[in-house]
This record gives sequence, structure tokens and C-alpha cells, in this order.
Amino acid sequence: MNPILPAHGPRVISRREIIRAFSATAALAALPTLRAATAGKDSLPMQFYKSLTEEQRAKICLPVAHPRRQYVSNWWYICPEQRLHTFYTKDQQDLVRQIFESLHHPEHREKMNWQVQKDLMGQIKNTPSVGFFGTPADKDFEFIYTGHHVTRRCNAHTDKGLGFGGAPIFYGNFAKAFHESKDHEGNPFWYQGLVFNEFVKALDGKQQEQILVGREPRGESPAKVIEKRKTDLPGLSCADLSKDQQAKLLETMRRMLVCFRADDVAATMKTIEDKKVVERLFVSCYGGDHDTGSDRVWDTWQIEGPDMVWYFRGDPHIHGYFHLAA
Repeated sequence: MNPILPAHGPRVISRREIIRAFSATAALAALPTLRAATAGKDSLPMQFYKSLTEEQRAKICLPVAHPRRQYVSNWWYICPEQRLHTFYTKDQQDLVRQIFESLHHPEHREKMNWQVQKDLMGQIKNTPSVGFFGTPADKDFEFIYTGHHVTRRCNAHTDKGLGFGGAPIFYGNFAKAFHESKDHEGNPFWYQGLVFNEFVKALDGKQQEQILVGREPRGESPAKVIEKRKTDLPGLSCADLSKDQQAKLLETMRRMLVCFRADDVAATMKTIEDKKVVERLFVSCYGGDHDTGSDRVWDTWQIEGPDMVWYFRGDPHIHGYFHLAA
């Protein structure tokens, strides 16, 4: 092993150390293209998998149908004892960073790297963890990246985005303070809240009354936050929207997903459209304490149905969970 940071005891680390370990410098940013070009048909996740020793594989490769494949939380580690800064060589860490960057739109990669760095909270013990579900023999062989305010996943066979594989992802951040202001200054995900509020404002008065519900949003326990309901769905039924409004919701969701790579967005939206998911969705917003600043710019909302859960919470800071059935 050749860890680039010491493995002993939690300690506060400097910004310089965090950036050295995880940030995308100009030189490293070029590596995904260079490596992909020289590695033939191997995807970045496959390059990482092939770089692992037998010992490493034994500890981070889980069965393809492992229960944790469907698990998600705002702060968790798929392999808690095997962290990026201690368990992998520098080249392997570089490959993981390349994979993580490749899962995002180029215009959002810097912000996504910043989010991971920021949510280390200056402590090495919060370093992310990665793993695989299955082996290259499995069609749905999956790479997963987990940590504080981050869960990303992809099919490991290809660098082409195929959607999120029917398993949940998480994104979130508190940018300047744990309790963010109504404008969520500096938060890389608040753009989704603004896009969602554009959709709400385009609804008529009666629909805006229906979308604002008096009950509490769903809980954030790992099982509850992605629980897909067939009944007791709050808010505005999308079956009652006009065709133009349903198209507006589809475009809203597409715009909110834009931080992820274009192929994953396209595959996700194709599933939603092909399965006519919109007609079974309900959309809800939450006021009171959930409306930061009491400005009726809704900070907490849900888009949910039997096939999909999209949960967005802005109080006290942003947590976003997305889960679309395969």
C-alpha cells in the first residue's frame, strides 16, 4: 500500500492536505481522457477493478444482490474500514477520483469535488469509501461511491451512463452553515430548488393550493426516505395535470438532474417517459418550519409515486434522495 495520507488516528487536517488528496488539479483533470484512450475497451471502473489486489477485492467486492445495494443514507460508508486515503495506492485514488468526476456534467465537476471536500469537515475520518456489487461476470456489475452527503453509483462495464441501476443515490451539502439561509448561499444543489419553484409558479391557483400540504414530509431513516407508496400520496396528482403541465414537469426533472452526466440523465428520463411514470406521480411542498425564511420559495418538496421517490429537503440544509425503479 502507498497511502498518500497517514492511516493512524482521527485528526484535523489542513485544507492543503484535503486538496492534495481529493481535488481535481488541471493535470489530473486530463487523466480520464488520457487513460480511457490508452486502456482500450476497459471502462474507468474496470480499470480500477483490475488494479485491485486479491486482498482488496475480497474486502470491497460484495455480492451482486447484497442488501446494501438498495441502501442509502445522508452519511454512510459501503466499506467503512476501507477508506480512500488508507486502503488504496495513489494511482488507485486517482482512478476513483476520475470515476467520480465522470459521473457528473463537466460544468458541475468542480462543484461536486468541492462538496466532497467541504463535507469532510476537515477530518480525515470522514474520507469516502467505495466498493463493487458483483463481478465482471455480472451484467449489472456496479461501482458505488459513498460518504458524507454523497452516494453515487454506475454500471462498471461502461463509461456510458445507463441511469442509476434502479438503486438510490444521495446528494447534499451545507455550504456556509449547518442552518442555511433562505438563499442557500454557495450550496451546489440549490439550483434544483429554484428550478422546482419555477414549476410551482407555473401552476394555477387551485393547483398551488393542492401542492402545498399540511402534513410532515417523509422521514429520513434509510428505509423510509425511499419507500415507494401506492396509496396515501400527498399533494397534487400529476394525472390531473394538462399534457402541457406534464411536459413541464418532465422538463423540470430533466433540468434538475443536469449536474449528473448527460447519458445518465437521458437514460433516467427515457425510463420515466417510456413507463409513463409521470401519470402516477404526486408532487408536494411543505411550509411552516420547512419554508426557510417564510418566503414561499419552497425549500422542501417531494415527487413520488409507486415507481419513484425524489425527496428534497432544504431545512436545515440540503439533502436530496433520488430513487427510480429499474
